[in-house]
Amino acid sequence: MSIGDMSIPTLVIIAIVVLYLLNSIKILREYERGVIFRLGRVLGTPKGPGIILVFRPIDQMVRISLRQEVLEVPPQDVITRDNVTIKVNAVVTLYVVDPNAAAIKVVNYIYQTSQFAQTTLRSVLGEVELDEVLSHRDKLNLKIQTIIDQRTEPFGVKVISVEVKQVDLSEQLLRAMARQAEAEREKRSKIIHAEGEFNAAQKLVDAAALMATQPMTLQLRYLQTLSDIGVEKNTTIVFPLPIEFMSLLNKLSATATEKP
Repeated sequence: MSIGDMSIPTLVIIAIVVLYLLNSIKILREYERGVIFRLGRVLGTPKGPGIILVFRPIDQMVRISLRQEVLEVPPQDVITRDNVTIKVNAVVTLYVVDPNAAAIKVVNYIYQTSQFAQTTLRSVLGEVELDEVLSHRDKLNLKIQTIIDQRTEPFGVKVISVEVKQVDLSEQLLRAMARQAEAEREKRSKIIHAEGEFNAAQKLVDAAALMATQPMTLQLRYLQTLSDIGVEKNTTIVFPLPIEFMSLLNKLSATATEKP
């Protein structure tokens, strides 16, 4: 039977069937999976990648991407444990590990994860002080990532990283922190200076104790001082007197005072 022998209704029916089959052909990319609902019930295994058949209206397909997605958490007002108000935003990296759960158990897994990230960011950073937020970001990032991942696991989403992107401080707080840093530097400077004075005094005590055992060493120090003064080309000339001579004068003075 040739095509010319067919009636017009038959040709129309064949054309409709061919168009229906062509329209049922769907192509899924390597990173896509198709969750098929047949008469409202989900099929066991997601379809794809490649060519699949979706027979509408019996079948309905939901495309799910398996690629990593970056979600930016908008700035959140956070009050830290030491009552400092800051604005913090973050970046969340996630991907779908279970397409069926992502299509069935949640309306919009991106929006759901975003809301979890905002509340978790406020709660975790509200439990620590400002210094810890600024200096221990890696630990806080890991803690936030673990909490969000536990909450997104039921609907097939894996959170692989959370990074606190920026911490905005008020101008008044920045000035206060600058004054604190300056005070800390001044404190360290004074401590170092005091330690230097203490060490110098200790060395002088040790030197005096050593010179007391050999009185001639003091005379040698006088001569060394005179040599140092001569190098500096000073106009003042110092004549050091021997310690023994000074002691002799003191004894003679004491003897003269005792005589009637």
